[in-house]
Amino acid sequence: MNVTHANFAGLDLLASAVLLIDDSQAIRYLNPAGENLLAVSSRSVVGRRLGDVCKCSSTLQSAIDNGLHNNWGYTGQNIALGRADGETLHLNCTVTPLRPDIAAGMRLLLELQPIDHHLAASREERLIEQQQANRELIRNLAHEIKNPLGGIRGAAQLLEHELGNPSLKEYTQVIIKEADRLQDLMQRLLTPHRAMLPATVNIHEILERVRSLLRAEFPESLQVRRDYDTSLPELVGDREQLIQAVLNIARNAAQAMAGQGEIILRTRALRQVTLAKKRYRLAMEIKVIDNGPGIPEDIRERMFYPLVSGREGGNGLGLTIAQNFIQHHQGSIDCHSRPGETVFTLRLPVESA
Repeated sequence: MNVTHANFAGLDLLASAVLLIDDSQAIRYLNPAGENLLAVSSRSVVGRRLGDVCKCSSTLQSAIDNGLHNNWGYTGQNIALGRADGETLHLNCTVTPLRPDIAAGMRLLLELQPIDHHLAASREERLIEQQQANRELIRNLAHEIKNPLGGIRGAAQLLEHELGNPSLKEYTQVIIKEADRLQDLMQRLLTPHRAMLPATVNIHEILERVRSLLRAEFPESLQVRRDYDTSLPELVGDREQLIQAVLNIARNAAQAMAGQGEIILRTRALRQVTLAKKRYRLAMEIKVIDNGPGIPEDIRERMFYPLVSGREGGNGLGLTIAQNFIQHHQGSIDCHSRPGETVFTLRLPVESA
């Protein structure tokens, strides 16, 4: 049965994963951070043996055995643990024996924390600050470039009217079209700074819109699969910004695969999550997964910067705009990529901090 004793109420609020196990190594309690870390629900694993839920390394298993048989505590770093979905986690682990008077039937408290948790949070904060500075610089440049472009275009139009030789108009048309192209680029650099128009939205309606747009743009052999958690509640957000953010990511994936491959749109619920330095009781996770060639290693650290593109002919604004829109919603976006699999993960709070 699940733990409801008041002594453990505070464990639900911890950022690190906490499990309580009994003499038979059956899980008696799993906090929300543990659900997120192990990608399982507490309801589905309480009562099952730990070894049936995840694969413990020999070091961790030995520590658990010693805790049960000898009442020994243990603290270890960089301990491997395999999830049910096949992913291997590297964690800092603490095994703490419990006194019988604290919780009847429960013998050990396991605390698990990804070793890169604090490093990733610090790195993400630095990257966001740097990217905000870059975006502000480019925004200012875009403002300065727009005015001269208008003058160049206008002068080319006047010149075209004065030319007597029609064959020379080919050159003025080049000037006009290139000025229009640059003006469109400048406008796209400035677009993410428009104010939000928040309303109650359903994330799956947004993903279905993205899916229909992708299928219309790549009708031949692109497969777009759904993997939705239909129990997710609605959230407050800007519908158009969220559509554009997900569409930019998914379209990049489709273009990288030349329209041939598979994209998975996946949603899951998260509990007790910290986003933008705020703690939320409930959040949602949206994953855009593709089986394409992966993001070139030399741009992975810079892929959210403006004008950085791994595709010939790309303008390098899609991911910048996506990140900006997600940050408008107090959310986060990150990416893990290797040849054959690229996963963009978007996390959005469902309720106020």
